[in-house]
Amino acid sequence: MHRMKSQIKPFTPAAEYFFHEGCHIIELDNCVDNPALSIARARVEPGKTTRWHKLTNTVERYVIIEGSGIVEVGNEITQQVTAGDVVIIPADCAQRIHNNGTDDLIFLALCTPRFVPENYVDIDSQHNDA
Repeated sequence: MHRMKSQIKPFTPAAEYFFHEGCHIIELDNCVDNPALSIARARVEPGKTTRWHKLTNTVERYVIIEGSGIVEVGNEITQQVTAGDVVIIPADCAQRIHNNGTDDLIFLALCTPRFVPENYVDIDSQHNDA
């Protein structure tokens, strides 16, 4: 069995990249050495909404750090979220988030098991916002 090492991974703002989902991402911890969990920092600009998507075989949790937004999870939840709120998104569940504030919406995305790109499924075309 692989044993994890103690370490500190410094926060690197320059590592931020735009993800086609509609948000900016910094991978804080996502490596094969720790397949049980990944942690990313997501940033959604004011007035922007991420695309409808789901993660197969992956539970995701949003921990809202700054800003406010409206999160939608499947047909079950459409709710305002603010700093301190935690959103639990089951595997294979449709999701998106809208920044309805005037500042960036920043949250941590914790995925179990860790996020891998092949588990990301864009389902935006399957939803009608009308």
